[in-house]
Amino acid sequence: MRLLSTKQANFEPEFAKLMDRALTAPQIQGTVAEIIASVRREGDDALLDYTIRFDRHDLGHAGAMRVTADEIKQAVAATPKKQREALALAAKRIESFHRLQMPRDIESTDDLGAVTGLRWGPLDAAGLYVPGGKAAYPSSVLMNAIPARVAGVRRVVMTVPTPDGVLNNLVLTAAYQAGVSEIYRIGGAQAIAAMAYGTQTIRAVDRIVGPGNAYVAEAKRQVFGKVGIDSIAGPSEVLILADEDNDPVHIALDLLAQAEHDEDAQSILITTSGTLAGAVESAVSAALQGLPRAQIAKVSWARHGAIILVQNWDEGEILANRIAAEHVQLMVADPYLLFPKIRHAGAIFLGKSTPEAIGDYVAGPNHVLPTSGTARFASGLSVYDFLKRTTYVSLPPAALEALGPVAVTLAEAEGLTAHASSVAVRLKRD
Repeated sequence: MRLLSTKQANFEPEFAKLMDRALTAPQIQGTVAEIIASVRREGDDALLDYTIRFDRHDLGHAGAMRVTADEIKQAVAATPKKQREALALAAKRIESFHRLQMPRDIESTDDLGAVTGLRWGPLDAAGLYVPGGKAAYPSSVLMNAIPARVAGVRRVVMTVPTPDGVLNNLVLTAAYQAGVSEIYRIGGAQAIAAMAYGTQTIRAVDRIVGPGNAYVAEAKRQVFGKVGIDSIAGPSEVLILADEDNDPVHIALDLLAQAEHDEDAQSILITTSGTLAGAVESAVSAALQGLPRAQIAKVSWARHGAIILVQNWDEGEILANRIAAEHVQLMVADPYLLFPKIRHAGAIFLGKSTPEAIGDYVAGPNHVLPTSGTARFASGLSVYDFLKRTTYVSLPPAALEALGPVAVTLAEAEGLTAHASSVAVRLKRD
């Protein structure tokens, strides 16, 4: 864990080191390219081979890749009632929030009678990647599938790895509640390739969304252009801005809530209080003793964690926007005063009683968010990821007569004679 202060002479180079986090790992590009090429060339056979190699599970034949309706029903029945109810409440809140995002078509008729408009429409098919390695995330199923369903996507496909052949009941229950029934027990870069290019069993989709490991992220990068993607997700991260009037244990647990995701996750605290900084550092060490995923969190905190002391919140605001974190918690006396100044963040959590973890599950907004500083130009998953905009124009003859000569002039200026002629031929001649 780094302890930095803006007063340090070497603050800028140390801060740069903290922020030096690659979205993908260059050393795996060749391996991922080979996996994608194999799936394109061999289809289902490649998927079966990779499932044996990486998930230690011999499916036997391609038909076994798809999770059956009976398996989904059994998983739902095996899920404890309390967990089913929790998923149902989360799904309801996520759906309600995403329905508010649905845009409206627009159409305008100007004084020439020209009609211009914009029409929204859903994708035909979306692919959801759900992690199933170090941890399985039913919450990710809801966050990825529900916006697609709200947007009106007709076909929603889900892939999830099943190490040693074990299906996660909670993941399947979440899929059932989100209305996803086309589920395949494959994972990794090979699942991304299958959804992008299609195989004998799995039909290709139009956009792939959902987080995964470094191989999944690199595969999404390589198939982009053939299909759309939500983003190239890096390790999870949280930035907390906290004043001295905070319980250090609360902050420590908020930091570790991200650190326990992955050894490469990043947790940063910015504070104006040296006393709080020391107390939080001690609280993190104490809290690590009781975490089941303590080893993962410990490595993350040691490698990528940091506490940054600033002289005032003007400095804190500048650093927060430079970091552009996936999650930002504002644990200050008046979070709404600081809130407008935080321009770059995937999601912002205001106030001491709003831990980021609530947003992972049940708040409503999506938890699939831009990482590694990409919040400077990217946004979290939403219904817009599953919609397309189509513009349209309709000109009555009078409008063409008014606008056509201008188009001809511009086309001729660009040296595009056919463009000019295609308009001129429709104009009235004197």
